[in-house]
Amino acid sequence: MGIAALSGFAARGRRTDKQASLRVDGRERTYTYHVPAGYDGSHPVPLVLALHGRLGQGSGEERLSHLDKVSDERGFLVVYPDGLDRSWADGRGGTPSDHKGVDDVKFLASLVDQFEREYHIDETRVYATGMSNGGFMSGRLACELSDRIAAVAIVAASLSESVAANCRPAHPISALVLQGTDDPLVPLAGGSLGRNTAGGVVLSHDATVQKFAKLDRCGGEPKKERIADKAGDGTTIDVTTYVSCASGSEVRGYVVNGGGHAWPGGMQYFPASMIGKTSKNMDASEVIWDFFSEHTLGPKTNVGGVAGN
Repeated sequence: MGIAALSGFAARGRRTDKQASLRVDGRERTYTYHVPAGYDGSHPVPLVLALHGRLGQGSGEERLSHLDKVSDERGFLVVYPDGLDRSWADGRGGTPSDHKGVDDVKFLASLVDQFEREYHIDETRVYATGMSNGGFMSGRLACELSDRIAAVAIVAASLSESVAANCRPAHPISALVLQGTDDPLVPLAGGSLGRNTAGGVVLSHDATVQKFAKLDRCGGEPKKERIADKAGDGTTIDVTTYVSCASGSEVRGYVVNGGGHAWPGGMQYFPASMIGKTSKNMDASEVIWDFFSEHTLGPKTNVGGVAGN
């Protein structure tokens, strides 16, 4: 794949994030990563790809999500890749990377390859999460890289119509989808994003959850519960969970009532008047890791061929 050797592996303390790069398709791709405290290579550890939003960078995703802290507490390695032009080619067609024909699926697969060579990674426990543009990219990975990734968590995003129409994962893949009812950038009801559909056309939150439930051949009625407003910030969270799914997979939807374009429990990176409220009634990073930790990569089956579109 034309991958250059990793740079930036000089020892600077395991609690310090490191920067590195690799070359894919003639482009130098950069990223930041964090090795959990206590890692000594004696046993395999999970790997989490954490993808930033549009106009962001990998280091900003760490500040937003505090996944380094969770990494140290729970023992997984986390990588924060940088999208070209601060964007991901997530399949909606409207980002700079989409316009340039960047193959971000290949880049992220190459990144997994590299870490599996350099570190003692549990190849059955590779995961992807992201917010906004990074969330849409995580959804694309669920559809196109499910032979490498066991589960995804999509935050402040859903699936685009174009990606959903061609989504045929190689095996059942667990998915968590989280959106706020008051998100001004990615509406819970779906539809066109941006002026003249420049941001693509996306599924609603409910349709995205149901799409994954269909792909994973989930049966029975989902379990529903509500997380109360214990933080006193005016938000509550409705949780819908499908557990009777193929190969032990699971689909879970979180709707943050009163929540905005945000990472619950994370940083309020812009004023609420611009992006809506960041709920403090859950720590999304902890919840996402708990979800990931319950799922491992299963055997390949023709999931898409069974469930169809």
